Amino acid sequence: VYSRDRQQRRWSEVDDRELLAAMAENDDELAFDELVRRKTQPLLQASYRVVGDLEEARDVVQLAFLRIWSHRCSYDGRYSPNTWLYRITTNLAIDHLRSRRSRERVAEPLRHHLQLHGDSRRRHEGAERLSGDEVQRIFQELSSTLTEKQRATFVLRELEGLSSKEVGEILGCRESTVRNHLFNARKILRAELAERYPEYVGDRGEGESS
Repeated sequence: VYSRDRQQRRWSEVDDRELLAAMAENDDELAFDELVRRKTQPLLQASYRVVGDLEEARDVVQLAFLRIWSHRCSYDGRYSPNTWLYRITTNLAIDHLRSRRSRERVAEPLRHHLQLHGDSRRRHEGAERLSGDEVQRIFQELSSTLTEKQRATFVLRELEGLSSKEVGEILGCRESTVRNHLFNARKILRAELAERYPEYVGDRGEGESS
């Protein structure tokens, strides 16, 4: 027990790259445990912002860590550990979102028939009074109109604060494609916000960024 505790303390003091190296070279489960401890929350946050459901996001992250362990020997040291981890998680989140949207399209006729007439209701309090949960709810509603790649790009670039280069490496596309996805995502989100929640849109010109 003492030896295990000592090893755990040791792994808590090294960087992510060393953890991945220990996992790949020695099948070190304690290094993996430390990686899970460090990365669960940020990966869960990113996954939640893509799929829009906390329980589904937890499932995605759990699957991501299984994928990370099973592919521990495939980590390419040319990329930062975060890039590799976010790529695995984001791709799984996109796959999950696509699968869910496919199921939703099948169920759409029934949903349309049973839909309550509540879609036109608007909250009229000022935007500054919105809670964090309400902002998140509105974002999830509006971002459902984006493609999977647009949504993932917006989440990683605007909400997670990653660079265009990092986002391109995660999504497997060029920086110019990242910028294109981001431009279109912003444009769509602002148009949807103006249509659904005009009380939160100022008088800025169409050319100004949101």
